Amino acid sequence: MECIVVSHTSAVRGARAERCSYAAVTWHPLDKREQRRVLASCAPNKIAIDFEELARKGFWQGAEGEELHILIGDASHVSRKSGLHCHVISRPLPAGAIMRVGAGLYCCSPAFATLLYSEGRSLPEVYALVMELLGIYSLPAEATLPIAWGGVWPDFTDRHNVEQEHCRCEPAVTMRELRAVAAWATGRRYATFRRAVEYALSGSASPMETVMAGMFSIPMRWGGFNLRALPQGGIFLNHRIDFSPRAVRMASGIPYAVCDLYIPAAGSDLEYNGGYHEQESVRVRDGQRNNGLKGMGVKVLVINRDQMIDIVALEAIAQSIYDDANQRFRYQAAGYRARQLALLNGLRAGIGLPPV
Repeated sequence: MECIVVSHTSAVRGARAERCSYAAVTWHPLDKREQRRVLASCAPNKIAIDFEELARKGFWQGAEGEELHILIGDASHVSRKSGLHCHVISRPLPAGAIMRVGAGLYCCSPAFATLLYSEGRSLPEVYALVMELLGIYSLPAEATLPIAWGGVWPDFTDRHNVEQEHCRCEPAVTMRELRAVAAWATGRRYATFRRAVEYALSGSASPMETVMAGMFSIPMRWGGFNLRALPQGGIFLNHRIDFSPRAVRMASGIPYAVCDLYIPAAGSDLEYNGGYHEQESVRVRDGQRNNGLKGMGVKVLVINRDQMIDIVALEAIAQSIYDDANQRFRYQAAGYRARQLALLNGLRAGIGLPPV
C-alpha cells in the first residue's frame, strides 16, 4: 500500500482548511493496529507525491521555502527529495493519532499534530493553537505558514490591531483527546505542550477571546493573572446564565446571556467588545443583556480594543476581580511586567498579530 502521513505544520494547515471548508474535521481516526500498518507502509522515498491533491485538501500552499512534513515509522524510508521533511517515530502512537483523509492519504489528528508542532515553540504560541482547536473558530489555512515562521498575517497588520480573521466551526479536539496525547508525550521536548493543555479552556469563540483568556487565566509566573486559581472552578469560557423572570423583564425579554469569561467566585462576567459591538443595534442589545445579568447579581466588566494592548488596564481589571472574589492579588515572581508583555506578545504571535 502506497501512502503518506502528513504531520506537523502541514497537518495544522490541513486541519484549518478542513474546519473552514466543512465547519468540522471530517477525517476518520484509525485504531492502533491500522496506525502501525499505515506508518510501516509510508515510504515517501518510493512514490510520487501529488502536490496538487495536497493543495486541494489544504495541506500544501506551494510557498517559497515551504516543506511538506511527513511522519514515517521506518528510518530507511526517509526521503531526501526537495520540499519534503520526514519525521521518524518508531514507538506506538496513541489511539486516534492518525486519521484517514482519502485513498492513500493520512494525516496526524489535530491533537497529535499540535503536539508535534509544539516542539521548540513558546508556551503562548502553543496555548493559542490548543485554544483554537478546542474552540468554535479556526484561523484560515493561509495564516499557518506566516505564524509558524514567526511572521504576521495578513501582511502589514498594524500593531494596534487586536482582532483577527477567522471562521466559525465545531471544535476539532476535546480535552480528553488532548490529555491522552499529553500523557503519551513524556520527556522535556513536549513539556510546553503538556503545560498548554493544562492551562487551556474549552469553548473560545474567537482569536481575541483566546488572547483575553490567556492573559487572565495563565499563572503569574508566565505573565498571566491566574484567575484559573480562584475558587469555584476559576473561570469558564462562554458560560450560559439563564435569567430569572425578573431578570428577563429587566433585559426586555432576553432569556439568557452567554458570558465571554465568567468568574463565579467574583460573580463577574468579563466581556470583550470589539468593533461589532460598536453598532447601534448591538449596543442596545448589550445594554439589555447587561441589565439581565445585573438582575442575576452578575457584575459585567467590559474590555475594549484599546485595553487589550494596555497591560496596566488589564492588571487593574484583574485586581478588581480578585477583590470581588475576596482573594488577595499578589505577584510572586520578579519582573512581572516583562513577563506580562512577553505573554501578551506571544499570544498575539500565536494568532498572527505583531507585538504591541
